[in-house]
Amino acid sequence: MCGIVGIVGKSSVNQALYDTLLVLQHRGQDAAGIVTCEGDRLHLRKDNGLARDVFRTRHMIQLRGNMGIGHVRYPTAGASSSAEAQPFYVNSPYGIVLAHNGNLTNAEDLKRDLFVEDLRHLNTDSDSEILLNVLAHELQIQGKLRIDEEDIFRAVAGVHLRCRGGYAAVAMIPGFGTFGFRDPHGIRPLVYGRREIDQGTEYMIASESVALDTIGFTLIDDVAPGEAVFISVDGELHTRQCAAQPILSPCIFEFVYFARPDSIIDNISVHKARSRMGKKLAAKIKREWPSHDIDVVIPIPDTSRTAALQLANQLGIPYSEGFIKNRYIGRTFIMPGQTVRKKSVRQKLNAIDLEFRRKNVLLVDDSIVRGTTSQQIIQMARDAGAKRVYFASAAPPVRCPNVYGIDMPAASELIAYGRTEEEVARELGADRLIYQDLSDLIDAVQKKGKSHVDRFDTSVFDGVYVTGDVTPEYLQVLEANRNDIAKAAYNPFSESVIELYNSA
Repeated sequence: MCGIVGIVGKSSVNQALYDTLLVLQHRGQDAAGIVTCEGDRLHLRKDNGLARDVFRTRHMIQLRGNMGIGHVRYPTAGASSSAEAQPFYVNSPYGIVLAHNGNLTNAEDLKRDLFVEDLRHLNTDSDSEILLNVLAHELQIQGKLRIDEEDIFRAVAGVHLRCRGGYAAVAMIPGFGTFGFRDPHGIRPLVYGRREIDQGTEYMIASESVALDTIGFTLIDDVAPGEAVFISVDGELHTRQCAAQPILSPCIFEFVYFARPDSIIDNISVHKARSRMGKKLAAKIKREWPSHDIDVVIPIPDTSRTAALQLANQLGIPYSEGFIKNRYIGRTFIMPGQTVRKKSVRQKLNAIDLEFRRKNVLLVDDSIVRGTTSQQIIQMARDAGAKRVYFASAAPPVRCPNVYGIDMPAASELIAYGRTEEEVARELGADRLIYQDLSDLIDAVQKKGKSHVDRFDTSVFDGVYVTGDVTPEYLQVLEANRNDIAKAAYNPFSESVIELYNSA
């Protein structure tokens, strides 16, 4: 999962790009990068780390130009190294830079084709570089010295024909313009908006609408699945549907966990969706556990607060903040490496004993993935004096890996994989475990009658992959590459890196 942004402005865009990356930092903490365009010259700064640490005053001064793109990353395909920080650049044709959010499911086939047929060299293991080179080849085969928006749209159509998986991208060509595009299923989010200033109209393309809001841009629309949005260097906006049969199928986990609650994705308020998740979960408790003895509902900060509050209201039970969060620790779920995750949980949260002592507590979290964090939090509640500790998940059991841009672990490392809900409860050490039903989650996010989304990618819960190209063999390879042992062998973490994540 990554955050991307592109801006075409009337004055220097370096500060606006930086401010936007800070807003999108929740989407990736591994690396950050900005490239700006000054005339025909590109200026690039990227490195591992948080945006606030990657960009210093001396870097910002060098990022000159009225057009640019930016990226915050956490690794899904490729290594956690500065060589894989984005945006990526390729010089032929024209010079193109690209930042990408998502994952290509046919990356290996594309890599071979790029080398054998397109005669292109790849310098990293990142599928984002693959996507960039496919785009560059689709532009190059048109054989034109000067291109226009029609050439861009034809190239994106070619990308859609060759690439599979979930991808949202922004790209920039010096002296020509910036454009964004979204895969034909719209799995990963992408929006665009405008801002009126004295000099004229400025445009932004970004992962989430909150990125527009915070620096004064007004949301125009989501980039539709298969659509491309192009803004010329002169500030002219063009859009075109570039896929033959687009089917909107956004990732439902964006609404469960990843997106900020103040974002709107595909005309769905993330905050309202999470609120409805809480109501649905309360209805299930009333239906299946009417004689419950819950004394207090306590959220696991921060993502579950909205759902937990509505659940408490629906059950008529007190809601209380029982955990204090250290704001200087990164998001535990997206920290690469189990060692780092385990070490960070107790540094991240601390229990307020008075909220737990001699009470039957219902802890509410957005989801349970590995279960490592949940186990420790349940034990913290017991250590704080809780009589009984119940646990509720606003999402169904996560039993399958994500292949579209969320670096969930190998299936065998998911706590719900191959286990019943009762067995998961025992593994977690909870007195009772309540999962959201998948149908209720879909209803909560979709809100029939008000949303134009007919279906979601729910593959992490039901194993149904919307692109239709994910085979058992593909998942076996994914399993081998994603387990923590493989990651440690590929990119072992030094103590300095561990300390970086614990202090971030």
